[in-house]
Amino acid sequence: MFNKMTKTILGATTAVALLATSAVAEDWRAWNIHSDGHPNTAAMDLFAELVNARTGGEVNVEVFHGGVLGSQPDALEQVQLGAIDAGNFNLGPIGPIVKEANLVSLPFIFRDVPHMFRVLEGPAGDTVSAAMADAGILPIGWFDAGARSFYNNTGPINSPDDVAGMKIRVMNNDLFTGMVNAMGGNGTPMAFAEVYQSLSTGVVDGAENNLPSFESVGHFEVAGYYSLSEHLIIPECICVNTAKFEALSDEMQAAVRSAAEDASTFQHALWAEQTEASRAAVTAAGVEINSIADKGPFQAAMAPVYADYIAANPDMEALITAAQETE
Repeated sequence: MFNKMTKTILGATTAVALLATSAVAEDWRAWNIHSDGHPNTAAMDLFAELVNARTGGEVNVEVFHGGVLGSQPDALEQVQLGAIDAGNFNLGPIGPIVKEANLVSLPFIFRDVPHMFRVLEGPAGDTVSAAMADAGILPIGWFDAGARSFYNNTGPINSPDDVAGMKIRVMNNDLFTGMVNAMGGNGTPMAFAEVYQSLSTGVVDGAENNLPSFESVGHFEVAGYYSLSEHLIIPECICVNTAKFEALSDEMQAAVRSAAEDASTFQHALWAEQTEASRAAVTAAGVEINSIADKGPFQAAMAPVYADYIAANPDMEALITAAQETE
């Protein structure tokens, strides 16, 4: 599938490739934390290939995979400074730099993954993008990073009442602890490396993550119920240094943006393929996966979490409302 999709996109590129060249081509370095075999790695390689082709060699992108240029916080800082020109970043760690990016870390802010993309492509997303651009990190393409859902070794979760009394491992963030606590559970921050043993020994009853991670780290072996709550949908992006991008001609900007858009479409397909493969694998291993027909009660249960957040960040209220009202 990788090769077939790549050939299709590159074939279209040949027809629209820009022939303009500059006396001195720009060489861009791009950061990526993922390694070979990950959908984002394939997508970033395609992005580089498309940029190089569509700018007629005016911009040449080289992607450095596996985090060899540093950790994400280091790479973000380097993009802001212009020492690294582009990167594939998760929006979660961008929140401390750009407050508006914290929108995606609010539990149950999105109804599902398609809704998340509609928000990011609408007025609320424009606000997030503009704030990121002002900080020197301009998003030009959105990647799918899946949806985090609850899994446990007790039973299916269909309503907030099913979480009551459960001790659930969450990432170390007050929003996520508050999310579980608001449903009557006990949100328990814990190092990710400790989760498997803690599930197997009953130190915690459950945890939460996307399906590919649930499968790849073996948590399905010690948690037989996976409930599609999709409570956190935090995307990734192709981001470029704002000043470097704005220094390009309008034609070159359009070429780079179109490359990012096509690479993102490619990544979405690869991510969906990987998610389905993981779902099939854990189902074959005996895991019971259940959908949640009505997420309204979960969203209603988040009222105190949102109230506390807005009280501490009143200027985020309009952005939150815009996201919630996006159809």
